[in-house]
Amino acid sequence: MVWSSLDRYRDAGLLVARIGFGLGFVWYHGMPKLLGGSKQWAGYGTAMENFGVSFGSEWWGLAAALGETFGGLLLALGLFFRPASLAIMLVMIVATTNHIVSGQGTAAHAFKNAWLFAGFFLIGPGRYSLDYLFQPTVRGARQRA
Repeated sequence: MVWSSLDRYRDAGLLVARIGFGLGFVWYHGMPKLLGGSKQWAGYGTAMENFGVSFGSEWWGLAAALGETFGGLLLALGLFFRPASLAIMLVMIVATTNHIVSGQGTAAHAFKNAWLFAGFFLIGPGRYSLDYLFQPTVRGARQRA
């Protein structure tokens, strides 16, 4: 089939998706939250009340900001890719739940992102990543080849 010839670009496609979504999360989600300060962190952190966690809202907000900022950067680099995908996916699940429960805004964006990061978690970063470069079994196989 004509489309199967594109299979050889699978890792390049993952690189493009990783860089786009990773840096997009840093720029549009993480950094604004991170630079917002403790008052904004506390506001974001109150979303955890939807899960019965009514303490440490400032800390939870900071954790979300750090997860989106550094998780996005790690995603783009393909370094600790699966843990970063999992962290951002969890933040998106909390955001989705908060949008649904509070009625503020739409949950669509966070909902779609949660599924995307679940897929990223399962697929992995691809060959053009720091995880691939530093993976001992891959490095050993390259040296034997």
